Amino acid sequence: MRIWFWLKNSRLFSLPMTILSWLVIFVYSINGNITNGIAALFGIACIHLATNLFDDYVDYKTLTDDCQQCKCAYIKEGKATINDVLRVVIIYFAIGSVIGLFLFLRCGFPVIWLALIGAFIALSYAKLSERGLSEVAVGTAFGPLFFEGVHFVMKGYFSFSVFILSIAVVMFTIGLMYTHTVLDYEGDKASGKKTLVCRLASKEQAINGVYVVYGLGFLFTAIFAYLTKNYLMFSTFILIPLIIDLHKNLKTFECGGEVKEFYFRLLKARNLMVYYSLITTVCLIIKS
Repeated sequence: MRIWFWLKNSRLFSLPMTILSWLVIFVYSINGNITNGIAALFGIACIHLATNLFDDYVDYKTLTDDCQQCKCAYIKEGKATINDVLRVVIIYFAIGSVIGLFLFLRCGFPVIWLALIGAFIALSYAKLSERGLSEVAVGTAFGPLFFEGVHFVMKGYFSFSVFILSIAVVMFTIGLMYTHTVLDYEGDKASGKKTLVCRLASKEQAINGVYVVYGLGFLFTAIFAYLTKNYLMFSTFILIPLIIDLHKNLKTFECGGEVKEFYFRLLKARNLMVYYSLITTVCLIIKS
């Protein structure tokens, strides 16, 4: 049960964005080394959960009364100490490191460089977020680094088409992170965080930013479709009404309200990423 406690507080609900991002590039690279691809998934998942938990470790020290009720609730309620959090983060990183070593022995030194960049982003994510660079960090880690890394350990080389695909998919992952910071707008403002949404002139502008994020996702989807002649990718555009619905729900959200209202909107953004990844995967399977 203690394992479930830590998985839940590591925001296990966000793991589908890792698994589904992996599924997209795994299918794209399916005629490569499958064992390496599966190992990469477990390593990346551990680093993802470690990053979520380490974010709590850093944030707990600067919490204000304006933050969401659910933020670091398990620490505030005495169910775990801040040192417990750090220990679990170390365990996650240790498991990820063992998997990284396995892939290094099978694929060579590029794995080391990819792992070092990933570790740097994971450990510095909280600080990058405070400086308005969380979207850049997520975009790099879950975009080119993730996709090119999995493709490399499976196929043995890097690819420009994979780079474009990674940006298309990661914009929907960034959409989830961006939505989270919009929902945390008042609390982050009060604690002095300089997130991207806090740097905008108003919360209304921040909410309108979801159209920019997802719009870029569709733009790179179109570029990838053109490069690979896979015009089935345009079927992802059926998700546009869901983006409009997310925008409408963000406008009606009041910070500090019921926890279920917070997650109701956050899960809408998560589901957008899920649907986009599944549609993309199907398009890649049909094309292949």
